[in-house]
This record gives sequence, structure tokens and C-alpha cells, in this order.
Amino acid sequence: MRSKIIFGFHAVTARLRHEASSVEEIYVDASRGDRRMQDLLHAAKAAGVRLIPMDDQRLSNIVGTRRHQGVVGKVGELSLARNLDELLDAIVGPPLLLILDGITDPHNLGACLRVADGAGAHAVIAPKDRAVGLNATAAKVASGAAETVPYITVTNLARTLRELKEREIWLIGTDEDSEKSLYEADISTPAAIVMGSEGEGMRRLTRETCDVLVNVPMFGSVESLNVSVASGVCLYEARRQRMVKGC
Repeated sequence: MRSKIIFGFHAVTARLRHEASSVEEIYVDASRGDRRMQDLLHAAKAAGVRLIPMDDQRLSNIVGTRRHQGVVGKVGELSLARNLDELLDAIVGPPLLLILDGITDPHNLGACLRVADGAGAHAVIAPKDRAVGLNATAAKVASGAAETVPYITVTNLARTLRELKEREIWLIGTDEDSEKSLYEADISTPAAIVMGSEGEGMRRLTRETCDVLVNVPMFGSVESLNVSVASGVCLYEARRQRMVKGC
């Protein structure tokens, strides 16, 4: 089993809560004795996880940043769905997916995973190329959602979109130039929300493969939303429609 590094209280605590057996060891700032640290130490000891005290500099060297909050975990891979067929075959009810085309900032990816978890999306899907991987920074920003929401990378996004259409999943692309509002689209059916990068938007082939393009209405002076915020708006609108229809 391959090991990876996660850091920050949210990410490490979420892993302990959801799958403690995958936590190999936790490195902690030996100088921290506050309540938050004590709670984490208690949870780790209860799960039988080895704790290794370190100073702040050593922790920073491990993760490559000083924003580790004094908590770093060495963990194994989770048993979340790792391919599209496995994921779709296990979904009960209408699928709700978030597809990210060209997101290269780990902070944006982490935030997208967080809103996907909050809205009850079944997975986040992204291409392997021209996209950020699920690294330690993205996992920290996700605040535990990287442990609960499958992040599936695909070699050919356009082909994956066609496969979703063959499974009768409606592809709803977001485009600020679209004349159709998000609130005019029916997202209570099996659906995948497709988001492009903040700078360039969706790639041409991705846009052409979508069943419908919608815009998120803007009522203020800014022209667009951050991709994670826009993802949240779209996913929660889908969830609202499903609740209204009892889906």
C-alpha cells in the first residue's frame, strides 16, 4: 500500500474518524499543548496510532509549508471508488457529479471537494493532464472531504463525458456567455456539473460534449465567481431541486 502525507487538524482528524486503520503514524508539534491538540492526541491513542513528537521546523520540512498547524499524518490509500464504473455501479438514486476541466490550483481543488461533500455529490472527476493532483495542500483545504468524496482522474475527459451520456447522465456545462440561467435547467435528473478553469473556462471539446450550457446569474459588479463558489452554487441548486421533487 502506498503512503502519502496529509496535514492540518481537519484532514488528520477526518482520516482518524473515517478510517483510522489507514493512519500509519502522526507527527505532532511537541510544543503544542492546547485543547485542540489534546483532543487529537486522545483520538490517535484510542485508535492505536503511533505518535511521533517533532519540532515545527521538521514538520515544515516534511510537508513543504509552515501551514501544517502542528499536525502531519502518514497515511495509506483509502478504499474509495477509484474508477468510473465502480463508482457509478454503486450509486443509489440519481447520480450527482462534479467535473473539473483544467483546475490547476490545489486550493481550488480542495475547496471544490469540500462543497461537493457538503452538497452530497457522489464524486469529483478531473483529467489527469492539465490539472492539479490531490496533493497534501488540496487535502488540507478540503477539511476532511478528500477522505469522503472520491476524486477520480481520467485519461481522456471527452471520452469519459460520452460514457456518462451513455449512462443517461445529463451534462450541464457552466459558461458565463450562455443565455440560459442555471435556475432554468432541470438538475433533478442524473446530472454532472461541468466547471472549467477560472482563466480559460472549459476546453472546446468539453463544451461541445455538454448537453446544455448555463450561466450563474451575477447581480453585482464582479463578472464571475471563484470556481469552488460556482461549484457550490450549482451543486446546491441541484440538491434543492431534488429535495423539492423528493429525489
